[in-house]
Amino acid sequence: MLAENVSAGEIVHFMHAPTLRTRQTAEEIRASMDEALGPGNDANLLEISEQWAIRNPDLYIAGQRVEMVSSADALAEQLAAPPVGPEALAKHPFFREFWASPDRIGYWVEHPDPPGENTVAVARRQLTFAMSLPERHENGPIRYILSTHSPVLRAILLCYTGEDPGEPAYLEPIDLILSGNGSSELRFRGLRTCLRDTKVVGVESR
Repeated sequence: MLAENVSAGEIVHFMHAPTLRTRQTAEEIRASMDEALGPGNDANLLEISEQWAIRNPDLYIAGQRVEMVSSADALAEQLAAPPVGPEALAKHPFFREFWASPDRIGYWVEHPDPPGENTVAVARRQLTFAMSLPERHENGPIRYILSTHSPVLRAILLCYTGEDPGEPAYLEPIDLILSGNGSSELRFRGLRTCLRDTKVVGVESR
């Protein structure tokens, strides 16, 4: 699908969050696009790179950043000395409810005070990063393909469209069309939202 929409001479950047699964996703997308475009195409598919800005929410336990994982054991494996055991982590007020929720990411999305970044902070981080991309001053049409996680996508959608659609489908994209005149458009499924201010205003805390 992406290969079909690439224009002549287009520069395509591939970026991924700092996790193995997002890197592998970006690698597969790039390889598939290259194969679909075939020999002799004039699109410039750049090598993939890690982008810290599109990481998962920053959550903290015992002074250390942790990823959202599915069990106390997996959370304990992330923590260096001084250790915090799975038994203690199982009683953590946020993660205890996170693991019990049928929609774990939805629990974080709606939480008023998680132990770290909330939905608004993550959404602002993503859009501030995205709005800086045109400052690269590259010539010709440019496309950025970013591989990240569902908390990031759901935070963006809730804060800038007012809707949380739940978990996105497999490889379901959010499209951000950046314009040189300061007016940009966010697209998801049939929804289109105009973002006129690159200062990232109008985000409401939920």
